[in-house]
Amino acid sequence: MAVGEDTLPELQPVPGVRLGTVSAGIKTPGRRDLVLIEVAPATTCAAVFTRNAFCAAPVTVAKEHLQASGFLPRYLLVNTGNANAGTGQPGIDASKACSAAVADVTNVAVEQVLPFSTGVIGEPLPVALIEDAIPAAFEALSADGWADAAEGILTTDTRPKGLSVRFSCEGGDYVVTGIAKGAGMLRPDMATMLAYLATDAAVEQSVLQGMLAGVVEASFHRITVDGDTSTNDACVLLATGEAGNSLVQDAKSPLYRALYEAVEEVCVTLAQGLVRDGEGASKFVTVQVNGGGDQQECLDVAFTIAHSPLVKTALFASDPNWGRLLAAIGRAGVRDLRVELIGVYLNDVLIAENGCRAGSYTEEQGVAAMAPQEIVIRIELNRGDASAAVWTSDFSYDYVRINAEYRT
Repeated sequence: MAVGEDTLPELQPVPGVRLGTVSAGIKTPGRRDLVLIEVAPATTCAAVFTRNAFCAAPVTVAKEHLQASGFLPRYLLVNTGNANAGTGQPGIDASKACSAAVADVTNVAVEQVLPFSTGVIGEPLPVALIEDAIPAAFEALSADGWADAAEGILTTDTRPKGLSVRFSCEGGDYVVTGIAKGAGMLRPDMATMLAYLATDAAVEQSVLQGMLAGVVEASFHRITVDGDTSTNDACVLLATGEAGNSLVQDAKSPLYRALYEAVEEVCVTLAQGLVRDGEGASKFVTVQVNGGGDQQECLDVAFTIAHSPLVKTALFASDPNWGRLLAAIGRAGVRDLRVELIGVYLNDVLIAENGCRAGSYTEEQGVAAMAPQEIVIRIELNRGDASAAVWTSDFSYDYVRINAEYRT
């Protein structure tokens, strides 16, 4: 079950990037579950990772390798079916062994290989299966491998997610392509997600890192399916420099701004795609909070609504149970909240004002507003000029089934 269009758009090659996707037999025989990404020498890399204290072994190793390589990786190795999380020192050793296997095949320093894993937590990584499949992944490398990679990184997802954006700036033509996976254990800091983006623009590493941090804050940090932060999250942005532009070093330059907008478009689309494919999702919900004293209190209200099991189950039932919205707003922790100033809307239907049901509201209006697959819950706090939006999904029977049966 998923919401909205399920067709993967055409993914454009990024000069300086090749991808190979194969089956290592990690969980399901015959399923493609191993992706190798190759980038041109001198490609700069920016990355953000999970903030979960129980971060997975590949997160730890990828961070170490990024630092050791001067943020100049040559290969990224992604496996599904096993998270290599909660595995202690043996898990670290396993991630390093897989990185070393890539280094041996490709003749690069082991620190230039970044490992990533996603899947079941607490199980030993099947290193031998991955090592055996790496030569085939290397042979499969192709500039047109983005769509296969988008399939190869999936876990409980029902469909691949990807987008390419082309743009021109100051006489040059550029491309940004990205793919992502994630459907559950999905919440900012990052979310259970892996995302890989690349551009052919040349960008100085610290500038690229600042760009990614800003974009992630407005995209992947604005989504939630169930409020859980994964152990394995990562988002990587690669800049190959193959477009031949002068190195972008100024965040105020026209090319920086144009590239920022393109990367943001890709990330927002991918982030929303993760929510649309949330485990068991039947609704895609935008929670828009306006009129806050600052953005943080808008986010506090939005995420409290988005995380409420009572709100999410009502969404699944298409039940306009607006009392649950009031309760969530009231417990969001906003100081000195004046409930009589707040307006609550389902799509464009005013359902509550002055601390109670709106005089114009009818249950028939509410039922009609809750019927579509895509819904906007809009809260007007009327206490300032700040605003924020969060994207979420409902809780269905399938969400419980998928997570109850995840290891069986």
